[in-house]
Amino acid sequence: MTRAVTALVLAALLAACGGGEKKTEPAPAPAAPAPATPPPMQTGTPAAPTATPPKTGVPSGSLRGNADAGKALYNQYCTTCHGPSGHGDGPVAATLNPKPANHADHVFMAGLTDEHIYQVISKGGASVGKSPMMAPWGGVINDQGIKDLIAYLRLLSST
Repeated sequence: MTRAVTALVLAALLAACGGGEKKTEPAPAPAAPAPATPPPMQTGTPAAPTATPPKTGVPSGSLRGNADAGKALYNQYCTTCHGPSGHGDGPVAATLNPKPANHADHVFMAGLTDEHIYQVISKGGASVGKSPMMAPWGGVINDQGIKDLIAYLRLLSST
């Protein structure tokens, strides 16, 4: 009986996390070869640094969307593990190790940047050195949806 319950819980988790869908990431562009000789030293006023695109795939600009839309997405995709109030106590949480993050924890959430949260939602926990049990949702939830989730998480945690 215990194995049957465990199998059902794991099946529910896989279904909630997008099953075992295989996503292919584009191959990274090859690095440019180093110049044969170093560039000459420049004198005078240094040029202003140029902005480089983020290496994580996180878009630039504001990452805060609509909290009401984020709540609907949270209820649809996140409560299975994180619980309806964000305390990390969803119905599947008991089967997970480590336990899901507590999104209602003000101190924990205040220590996370919006960029970090975007990365975790989009690319999964393993992309930031956290649990691979946190699925990558970037193939399921679009850019605006992730921004809406960030706004809702900030509301949920009062951060």
